[in-house]
Amino acid sequence: MAERFERVHCSHDEVELEGFLGKPERAGPHPAVLMFPGATGPGPSFEAAAHELVGAGYVVAGIDMYGRGADLSTPQSAGRHFADLLARPDVLRARVLAWLDAVCALPCVDPECVAAVGYCFGGKCVLELARSGAAVKAVSSFHGLLGTHAPAMPGAVRARIAVWTGGRDPYVPRADLAALRAELDTADADYQMTEFARARHAFTDPDHDGIAEGIAYDPVAHRIAWSGTLALLEATLAA
Repeated sequence: MAERFERVHCSHDEVELEGFLGKPERAGPHPAVLMFPGATGPGPSFEAAAHELVGAGYVVAGIDMYGRGADLSTPQSAGRHFADLLARPDVLRARVLAWLDAVCALPCVDPECVAAVGYCFGGKCVLELARSGAAVKAVSSFHGLLGTHAPAMPGAVRARIAVWTGGRDPYVPRADLAALRAELDTADADYQMTEFARARHAFTDPDHDGIAEGIAYDPVAHRIAWSGTLALLEATLAA
């Protein structure tokens, strides 16, 4: 964790979770953005994005979904934690909500002005947050996993939803994209989906460029998705 961030904690399901927190220099309370990393945890580009959001005036909480001390030293070890949560979707959604409560309780945060962004596994987490009906203004999912165990109920979604996905992402079947669209239409949610036809998985993440087949950084798609997310945050979290 970079020195410019402090630690932030949350307890859930007898697991002690430890993320990081960045705060603007001026006095708060401030609007806040929860940032959910991919399955292998936060890397340099994730921290750089967090730093940019702090500079834009947001409190930023980098979220730990696995637990303090979880072994993220290799993709394989991180993958075991990831698979465990995927196998327990009720726990996953409840943990996301526990983090929301923990961040909203911070004195530096305006609990009425909170949003979330997520990458890959984190993209799934923010969509689960929106599906739950939580009182968040917006969520933005970058190349996120789209399936769910509990689709959004009609009228429940309060967040504006942005989904940025790759047309050549092997982890996001086209059927999942169609199912999400149908789900959000049924829920009468306010959403937009952007599909980058040639983008692959993790297209916003230069740290993982080419680490496996179907994973590639795309700087143009990254720039468009990030710019759109900044605009969404500005529009929804304005005081």
